[in-house]
Amino acid sequence: MRHTLQELAEHLNAGGADCQVVGDGGVEVSAVATLEDACAGQISFLANPKYEKMLATTQASAVVVGRRVDAPEGLNLLRVADPYAAITRLIVRMHGQRSHPQWGVSKAAVVSDAARIGARANIAPQVTIADDVVIGDDVTIYPGCFVGPGCRLGNSVVLFPNVVLYDGSILGDRVTIHAGTVVGNDGLGYAPVGEKWEKIPQIGYVEIGDDVEIGSNCSIDRATLGKTMIGSGTKFSNLIAIGHGAKIDRDCMFVAQVGLAGSVTVGRHVTMAGQAGVVGHVTIGDNVQVGAKSGVTNDVEAGTRVLGAPAMPIYEAKRVLAVMTHLPEMRDRLRQLEAEVAELRKRLTDDGRSR
Repeated sequence: MRHTLQELAEHLNAGGADCQVVGDGGVEVSAVATLEDACAGQISFLANPKYEKMLATTQASAVVVGRRVDAPEGLNLLRVADPYAAITRLIVRMHGQRSHPQWGVSKAAVVSDAARIGARANIAPQVTIADDVVIGDDVTIYPGCFVGPGCRLGNSVVLFPNVVLYDGSILGDRVTIHAGTVVGNDGLGYAPVGEKWEKIPQIGYVEIGDDVEIGSNCSIDRATLGKTMIGSGTKFSNLIAIGHGAKIDRDCMFVAQVGLAGSVTVGRHVTMAGQAGVVGHVTIGDNVQVGAKSGVTNDVEAGTRVLGAPAMPIYEAKRVLAVMTHLPEMRDRLRQLEAEVAELRKRLTDDGRSR
């Protein structure tokens, strides 16, 4: 379906974007693409200033840009305050959301007679749904998924292939879990007995709030006692590991390979960049930002930005990193100074003897 720039601007303005058309509002586009890949009939966007030079070479018919971007003459533009938010709305408008195959409740799925399945269920072949499971309306479950005894799934949940929900897991409305993720497996709970480790039964569960999206191949441990909690609106990338009894508040964002040990408490709207790790039993306040590959070993106050291993306030971490880049030169200078000091001591010793 083709849309004119003027139509797209009106769509954005209906959402409060205050979009301005620069150039030919009658130009038609039918798809969204990157500045590098776009061709005639497509629209692109510029959200990161370091790609601004690509405006001169893009073949896109139009580009969504910020208010103050200096674009080449003749390039059709949609000027907005937030290009990234605007292009997100345009992608939804032009391409829609992912559509799912429709199976109904497949005869090749294994569904317990003791399970309660909501309206318009979409359950693929090779799905297993155990006893006492409750599934809401408009739920889609792809092949290979296992939903264990006593699980509760809200409305409009989507489980992609080979997701495993251990017994007692609770999912809110509009939760999406991507392929290969496991929810509710046992955490690392062992008691030292002599020189051996004795298994501590993990009798807790996992609760996931509304509008959570979890990437592929994540692992969310059940609590030893009580619950592991993922707050509403939180988003995980792939390969995230959450230890038993962790509590993550609303609207957090964890990038790939983040790992939380057990009993960590994470506040609201916390962002953790790739490969950040957190030791057990610490508290991270609201609106904290944790830099990539950081190792959090102590509590972090609300509103703090931390970086490094061990993690420290970002302004301190930058000073440390700046010094580290000069360590080879500093080592050479230190050796030179040590040699000069040794030479001075020798001279003083020789002078003393000569007197």
